[in-house]
Amino acid sequence: MKITRIYSDENGDSHFEDIQIPLVDQGEIGFLSDAVDVKKLQFRKVSADYDYDFHCAPQKQYIVLLDGGVEIETSLGKKRQIQTGEILLVEDTTGKGHKTKNLQKKERLSLFIYI
Repeated sequence: MKITRIYSDENGDSHFEDIQIPLVDQGEIGFLSDAVDVKKLQFRKVSADYDYDFHCAPQKQYIVLLDGGVEIETSLGKKRQIQTGEILLVEDTTGKGHKTKNLQKKERLSLFIYI
């Protein structure tokens, strides 16, 4: 399973990295990853005009896009579009941060999983 990671380097610049979460065949129940310990889970809805300037993540977390996509821009100007159903691992809790904005002018739902 592919996940997009956002992290800060030693200069505080944010970067993207594609990581693969291995899944193991568990028969009838499907393919599962190793379990990940989590601290909290939070649901979120943002307005249709969501366009958040540079910010750092408040904590290390997974973000699952439930409804709608986002464009994320790193401090170095690299951009990626993340679509409904995709997962982010956000680890840039220090440094210059990243920008986030809705791809479509509609409310968007997501799930934050603190790790």
